[in-house]
Amino acid sequence: MKTYYIHTMGCKSNQFESSIIEANLSSNGLMKVKNIKDADIYILNSCSVTHKSDNEAFYLLRSAKHKNPTLITILTGCIAQIEKEELLKKDFIDYVIGNDEKLNLFEYIKKQIKFVASDVMQQTEFNHIELSDTSKTRASLKIQDGCDNRCAYCIIWKARGKSRSAKLDFIISQINHFSLQGFKEVILTGIHIGQWGKEFGMSLIDLCKAIETQTSIDRYRLGSLNPTEINNELLEFLQQSKKFCPHFHLSLQSANDKTLHSMNRFYKTEDYLKQIEQINSMFNLPFIGSDVIAGFAGESDEDFEITRSNLGSSGLTQIHTFPYSVRKGTIGESMQDQVDEKEKERRANIIKEISREKYKEFIEKNIGKTTEVLIEKHRDKHSGNLKGITRNYLTVQIPSVREDIFNSLQQAKIIKYENGVIYAELM
Repeated sequence: MKTYYIHTMGCKSNQFESSIIEANLSSNGLMKVKNIKDADIYILNSCSVTHKSDNEAFYLLRSAKHKNPTLITILTGCIAQIEKEELLKKDFIDYVIGNDEKLNLFEYIKKQIKFVASDVMQQTEFNHIELSDTSKTRASLKIQDGCDNRCAYCIIWKARGKSRSAKLDFIISQINHFSLQGFKEVILTGIHIGQWGKEFGMSLIDLCKAIETQTSIDRYRLGSLNPTEINNELLEFLQQSKKFCPHFHLSLQSANDKTLHSMNRFYKTEDYLKQIEQINSMFNLPFIGSDVIAGFAGESDEDFEITRSNLGSSGLTQIHTFPYSVRKGTIGESMQDQVDEKEKERRANIIKEISREKYKEFIEKNIGKTTEVLIEKHRDKHSGNLKGITRNYLTVQIPSVREDIFNSLQQAKIIKYENGVIYAELM
């Protein structure tokens, strides 16, 4: 029996698609292994959001091939979709499989088709492939693919194509399937889930309402949203929902209007700062994460200082940031006044420090609170403690010998934050 090892980079959509790849290969007689040393085939499901992620992917493939020249290496994901057959010129890559084709990967391995990546810009239908099994405690469900925005820094629309939505009946059916498998939480993912349903005259809130009334799973989380996609109707629904968690992730990218305009982001900093205040006032200790790019083309010292000040005074919980990476084929590639690499790193580090402070403050606000925790299926591999996640997205450890509460919802009190670990006790 041939064996395979799979490595996933990037977003939750990639993670979901890797689960489909695993199901596809396993159902056709291939065996997944946990160590690349035991594998006949190495699959890298890549991300191309930055040059750093491209370079990391090539390093992993080159290293794997160097250690085992007989290993079959397969590059799929966004790098494969963008660079296509050019990648086969690299002697450490054996197969290049596009984003849509990777969901039926076994067919190309069986037929030894070394390259396939159709034009994603011509795709108009969502690829409805049901995920039959997963070993994770929380299930991810991809509800949308592609993006119709043309942000100046972003190459992903070329890798994913136009926005395409999963049909409502498919989503409800898949959730009900997850329910039968015993899942207690589902994360709704996609490349731009705020665009869900627009092809057939529906919106994300229509989907949320259908999920609330037509499914029995206890908890749901929404993936990343643009500030413009969070309106009062959606917030009021989420506030009253018994199933959707108080967990938001905002795709902000900058906290300076001049930079946002250069990025082709069509909203104002003042508006989303008020939106963050509104979320904090409507929900009890909501987790509000965000994405911010440091050092986009043309971002002056003064522009960055405005971003730094706005982020520091905001009600965000956590900020995921990285230095701007010039991507070939984007508007940003030809823009003037590119920021020095070291300066981009310096700015990113400042934002990371703001994020660390905010996250610590958020944790401290939760200490002493009793909350619902979804206990993971496996103990923490280092401490041996039970591990779980709260509704507002805090990962906690619970020192306990109990073996009967894996994959269950429990009430727990958060008691302390020590050495980077949040501890709780069962109630």
